[in-house]
Amino acid sequence: MNNNDILRRLRYTFDLGDDKVIKLFKNGGKEVTRAQVSDWLKKDEEDQKPIYDVDLAAFLNGLIIKHRGKKEGEQPKPEKSLNNNQVFRKIKIALNLRDEDIVETLDLADFEVSKHEINAFFRKPTQKQYRVCKDQFLRNFLQGLQVKYRGKKAENEVTEDSQKTKPPIRIITRPKRD
Repeated sequence: MNNNDILRRLRYTFDLGDDKVIKLFKNGGKEVTRAQVSDWLKKDEEDQKPIYDVDLAAFLNGLIIKHRGKKEGEQPKPEKSLNNNQVFRKIKIALNLRDEDIVETLDLADFEVSKHEINAFFRKPTQKQYRVCKDQFLRNFLQGLQVKYRGKKAENEVTEDSQKTKPPIRIITRPKRD
């Protein structure tokens, strides 16, 4: 999953307008303009500007501050590189989710997983039980959050995988004339 998709999905899930997104970036330690946010959120890949890891990290840090409040002392600096495990961890921290909450969220996206599998994503990469969070897992988690916060009908409204489909073509056969 690319960073632009993650930003777009989180913005939709939490119904964040441009002003709120800009404020989240500011809380995370990054000054951005409305034009930058607009370029990052475009769906057309030709016009879309890529959002770099450090910028997405600032947004996620701002999301944590919004939902959990500021830490005492110095605020954490945005990471220069992110992987799916770190994105998943930051969302988990921001929403104060426990393993049971994550299982329920994934269940909303019709994705079954055990608590033990989830724990493996949050371990240190050097540990034997560590597991890499793949795009499919993160996509399903974000889909479950969308259903949880926006309702069931939102599930099919804005997803990168969904495309507007045409109604099926009905073939009508007529009886042969003698």
